[in-house]
Amino acid sequence: MTHAWKTAGGLLLLASALFPAGVDAYTVGISAGTRMVYLRVGTGAMNGGNGSYNGGGTPGNLATINNVSVTVAANAVGNGVDQTMTGDGNTVSQWDNFQFCDPGEIYIGAFFRRPTGGGGNNNATVTATYPPNLTNASGDTIPMSQISWTSSGNGDTGGQPFPSGSFTGSGQTIAMFGRNEFNESCHQFRYGNDLLVGAGTYTNQVTYTITAP
Repeated sequence: MTHAWKTAGGLLLLASALFPAGVDAYTVGISAGTRMVYLRVGTGAMNGGNGSYNGGGTPGNLATINNVSVTVAANAVGNGVDQTMTGDGNTVSQWDNFQFCDPGEIYIGAFFRRPTGGGGNNNATVTATYPPNLTNASGDTIPMSQISWTSSGNGDTGGQPFPSGSFTGSGQTIAMFGRNEFNESCHQFRYGNDLLVGAGTYTNQVTYTITAP
């Protein structure tokens, strides 16, 4: 069985079933400045500064949609053993070009920059939206709640700014954080493999969005 998914500020999920024939978490302060929001899920773009924000780079727009996938052996379909999914995105931090994530993990990083003064809400929110099910060509479905993730980062020891979790019905909040701080985590996705499903390739797409006042 195979599962995958994409990122354009988001991600794509795909699954195909095969049957026999018949340190602390990474949050660092950044200088206040002109209002800006930045979100990278998977592969991102940083222009100048040797590709790092800390080196003076400026976030760029990138339409790349990354995939996360897993193939479940025919004799293991529905046995309840979690299956590790593999992502194809860039795993290097755009804060400082450190190898922050391991191969197969999905990097997620964001910041909300604004001037020092001013009142009002100072928090940014990252949300994920998606249809409730992965589907195959025959119309069979797998609920998104079968997809979960563990959050980490090389060198991190504390709680993550983008914590571990799982998808729910059709959308949810992934993280909230304050202004003028660069946050990043690495997500290792898993397929729960709790259901007996028909053969085929199951897909879905997740869109991540950052909003700030």
